[in-house]
Amino acid sequence: MRTFRLVIACPDGVGIVAKVSNFLATYNGWITEASHHSDNDSGWFFMRHEIRADSLPFDLAGFRQAFAPIAREFSMEWRITDSAVKKRVVLMASRESHCLADLLHRWHSGELDCEIPCVIANHDDLRSMVEWHGIPYFHVPVDPKNKQPAFERVSQLIDEHQADNVVLARYMQILPPDLCQKYRHQVINIHHSFLPSFVGAKPYHQASLRGVKLIGATCHYVTEELDAGPIIEQDVVRISHRDNIEDLVRLGKDVEKLVLARGLRYHLEDRVLVHDNKTVVFD
Repeated sequence: MRTFRLVIACPDGVGIVAKVSNFLATYNGWITEASHHSDNDSGWFFMRHEIRADSLPFDLAGFRQAFAPIAREFSMEWRITDSAVKKRVVLMASRESHCLADLLHRWHSGELDCEIPCVIANHDDLRSMVEWHGIPYFHVPVDPKNKQPAFERVSQLIDEHQADNVVLARYMQILPPDLCQKYRHQVINIHHSFLPSFVGAKPYHQASLRGVKLIGATCHYVTEELDAGPIIEQDVVRISHRDNIEDLVRLGKDVEKLVLARGLRYHLEDRVLVHDNKTVVFD
């Protein structure tokens, strides 16, 4: 079913839900899903509605024009999107294939409702897997002594393919601050949840030596501060002394790809609202 997704964040107050509901009822809008959250700490209110597109008398442009006075009245940060318009997602990777392969499979099977116009990688290892799916593969090596030309090319490719979002599917390079600013809240990353406890190389080896009982992963938006952006999704898996390093790596990869896929799906469905450095996720 084609729906319009209305997403709102604004200072909390009386009458917001009533005003929005009355607006939709006036135009015979059929609400199929409604989510609300009031944040007592920040004093902000968050809302997400899905409305049957065929129940409304106007398109997105008409909706924006009609709704604008209410948005001004309540100082709303808001957007309206059409579920029929698929977001364009550029995937980026290095050598590890588990996250990229999982996203490609979910896209191929129709589980992820998006377009993947290309994959960008700083190594050529995953080309055959990507091209099997009929997706263009761009190898952009990164010179450790001078990374700027590579990231200029990456930015060019993202713009050329009209990407709405970028997913770092175990792309093992740090994006420069200018790219983080240019694509604010558009770049999604995955990392193991040991940070900052186990930084640097081989985190699962470090975790094994410390005898950890839980391992996990975090999906978040990329910001200028490394691995410190607003968190979209997290999960953990319990381990024991019986698990060796190979077990930890295997289980870690499983949770990484699951959390990344969930986080991306929430984003594609406009379920994530960012306020300051926190998120509200209507799952």
